[in-house]
Amino acid sequence: MGGNELKNSEDIKINEKSAIQFICEERKRSITSGITTTYEFKLENKGKEKDTVNLKMHLIYSTSKGDECPEWGVRLNYGREVWEVSRTKILEREFELKAGGSKDLALEIKSPRGARYGDKLTVMVTGTSRNDPVLSDSLTIATTARQTLLAVKTSIGHEKSVADSIASRAKDTDVFSILSPATLRGYLLLEAMNSDRLQDIVKGLRRARGVVEGMTTMDEISHFLTPKPLVSSISEGDIVELIAGPFKGEKARVRQIDESKEEITVELFETVVPIPVTVRGDSVRVLEREK
Repeated sequence: MGGNELKNSEDIKINEKSAIQFICEERKRSITSGITTTYEFKLENKGKEKDTVNLKMHLIYSTSKGDECPEWGVRLNYGREVWEVSRTKILEREFELKAGGSKDLALEIKSPRGARYGDKLTVMVTGTSRNDPVLSDSLTIATTARQTLLAVKTSIGHEKSVADSIASRAKDTDVFSILSPATLRGYLLLEAMNSDRLQDIVKGLRRARGVVEGMTTMDEISHFLTPKPLVSSISEGDIVELIAGPFKGEKARVRQIDESKEEITVELFETVVPIPVTVRGDSVRVLEREK
């Protein structure tokens, strides 16, 4: 029994000597090409003695295309100092931590402008105690390249032809979709990987005026993706012209709107007795708004 008590006592002393631990809330993100994201975390010494921690980086690149992956930017900020990991190729550094102390660290990851969809960088960070090399902790941070939303400026009225030309040129490239909203004149919206490649695709196309600088977000274009009801721009009392059906060309006043069926009921002007006629919301053109 005495031997066991001694063994347990020794274990306690070792554990009290040092205990290295990483604290990180978010370890996985997806970013667009050319963008930098920052992961903030802490390196803690939970032991009761001052310790020197060997911090080691292991960078793992992967690509969905099977060819060579462009190099990502990796740097670690700690206080006012910066460790340029990817530029210097130095993958190890030591940090001193007082007993019960911690160090705030910020790992910056920059996706290369030439990144393809699904390209990925995994950074494995390992901290090892010098007091007791058996004591260590590791942290894995994964960052994946994703597409972004870009805009191309066109001549007004030629949005569709430019969209068709881009679609023809963009085969087997990182252009995933093209949107030409009817209400957005002079512009196209594209889902692509980066503006550099898109600029190469657009270059020389007739009626194309170039790629708009900067990126947009899904929130900014969501109203183009949600179709409005056919009757959304029509109000009771409006004067309209029927543009389809047996009464095409007739003028009428809107008397009732059924949004669920996207229909309106109108009364024709050119009749002795007012005749209510129910038509679809896209069968009329508003001539005069109800004041």
